[in-house]
This record gives sequence, structure tokens and C-alpha cells, in this order.
Amino acid sequence: MFELGVLTIIGLAGLSVVWFTLNVGISPMPSSAKARRAILAASEVAGEGAIIELGSGWGTLLFALARKYPHRRVIGYELSWLPWLYTYLYKFTFRLHHVEIYRQNFLTAELSSASLLVCYLFPEGMNDLQQKLAGVHGANRYLISSTFALPAYSPVQTTRLNDLYNTPVYIYQLG
Repeated sequence: MFELGVLTIIGLAGLSVVWFTLNVGISPMPSSAKARRAILAASEVAGEGAIIELGSGWGTLLFALARKYPHRRVIGYELSWLPWLYTYLYKFTFRLHHVEIYRQNFLTAELSSASLLVCYLFPEGMNDLQQKLAGVHGANRYLISSTFALPAYSPVQTTRLNDLYNTPVYIYQLG
């Protein structure tokens, strides 16, 4: 009976991830180690304000940013409940009081307080983000995007990773 319960929980968790993947348009995919290192290095261009990860998934990049910047607010937005729950439990287990995790669509969130936005989205998500950014005003802010570009913006810097896909990491100055 116990095994059936465990299998049911695993099955429901898997179905949940699939459902959110189909609903949102992308699965909660962790950034590669090379992309994380490139984003962490690029993050030094931003000021001292909050850092927001748009679609924080399983938290690999979110917590890397939190370790690098222990005195800054680091905020993650994730819709899929299983990765959100994992990151929420991780945050409390390791007492990362400067990390905030919201189970919310970042397109409905207030982003103007951030000095740095970070994302690894998909083409449609980048289009949606571009529309969101058109209505967000604030001081000198940066966006770092792994793999996908903002269609109507020109990056101030593009770094190509030394990986199989020559993955681009884009840095945009937004204000």
C-alpha cells in the first residue's frame, strides 16, 4: 500500500510538471554550469538593488546569485508548484533570509525595484517580457538573458559560451 502511495505522489508530481510545461510553454529547465558562471560574472554590472530571476525553476541560478550577493534581496518567480515548493523548502532549510520566492507569473509582478533581472526563458516568453518591460520604469537596470534575446532591444554585450551550442548570454541596459 505504501508503494502505491509513493507511486501516486510521484505520478501526480510528474503530471503537474508536464501540465505547467504545456500551460506556460517551457519546462523548469536549470541553467548549465557554464551559463551560471557567465551570468554570475555578468551580474557585476548591476547596482546594489534587488536581483529578480524571472522563472526561477529549481533555484540553481537563484541560489547561486543568493550566495554571491548575501546582502541583497534575491527574488524568484516560478509558476510550477513542484519547483516552487522545492526552492521554498531549500530557502528555509539553509536560512536564506534575503531570498524571496513567489509562486506568481512575473508578468504580473512589480519589477521596478530591481537593479538586475535575470532569465532563461523561450522566444514567446521573451516577447511577453519585452512588452512588460515597455511599461516598467526605473533607474539604471540590467537584464541578463541566457540563450534567447529580446527582439527589439540591442544588447550592450553578448558572450558566447564555449559549449556544444555556442550559447549566447545577452546583457541589456534597460534604463
